[in-house]
Amino acid sequence: MSQTVPLIVRLLASSVSVANRAGKIVRDVMSKGELGIVEKGKDDYQTEADRSAQRCIIASLSAQYPQVNIIGEEDGNESQPSGEFLVLDSDSEILALECPKSLLGVKEEDIVVWVDPLDGTSEYTQGFLEHVTVLIGISVNEKPVAGVIHQPYYKTIVGSEKKLGRTIWGLKDVGVGGFTIAPPPDSLIITTTRSHSNPLVENALQVMKAAQVLRVGGAGYKVLQLLEGKASIYVFASPGCKKWDTCAPEAILSAAGGKLTDILGNFYKYGASESKPNKTGVLAAVNSDLHNYAVNRIPQELKDKLAN
Repeated sequence: MSQTVPLIVRLLASSVSVANRAGKIVRDVMSKGELGIVEKGKDDYQTEADRSAQRCIIASLSAQYPQVNIIGEEDGNESQPSGEFLVLDSDSEILALECPKSLLGVKEEDIVVWVDPLDGTSEYTQGFLEHVTVLIGISVNEKPVAGVIHQPYYKTIVGSEKKLGRTIWGLKDVGVGGFTIAPPPDSLIITTTRSHSNPLVENALQVMKAAQVLRVGGAGYKVLQLLEGKASIYVFASPGCKKWDTCAPEAILSAAGGKLTDILGNFYKYGASESKPNKTGVLAAVNSDLHNYAVNRIPQELKDKLAN
């Protein structure tokens, strides 16, 4: 890999290749049938796929970018993977991208990478495999600037053969790749949590006056629904999401002209010292008009409950 390519572009190219390998690990664990499920907390699970995919991602990126701060969801999971899990190649199409001028001078120590090796673990264990994603988000000076969402179980037809998996990426001031962005639906459709609801969450949904509410798993999958024109707004009035859930989706959505904030309309910060939970929920849309509509629909009383 040419060292003349700017750091952010190289890191994104590496992340695409690593995410592809992590997706294969996720499929391999499922095909073997031994998920190795551990309950970390109430409705919070970890599987062998989470653990192995994270080891692959962190070891592979750390080997190439030793000064980059990498934060993964699965704490205490830093043992070295076997050689087959170490990915040192890079996506050639990404390497050919022109780096935005604002990111040309970025150094490794300016970067924090947020990793969710398997977003939608609950759905993974229950067989809702289309909801599952691998997320790698790249932040610079606390702001998401690039990201990767890999769908291990997305089905495509290549020639006469079926292929599993696709990888979507986004880079600030460049755009997105891996799929075609679609306009939002004609009617107001909300995407929200499938398995982590509560009265606050339901209240926020009711005030939107949506024609339809889609309940699906994983922050990555919800943002993809926005980008693919299947939903208008992503609403989650709860502190259930973490920084590794939203860094990559926010970077990609932003690169596509969308917006992801908390319920109050404030952006999250993604510095290494920031608290990991997104305490004031998630609100996202493919454009500013829809995002503004959603922020204005949320009652102040509900915003105050979340903020306090």
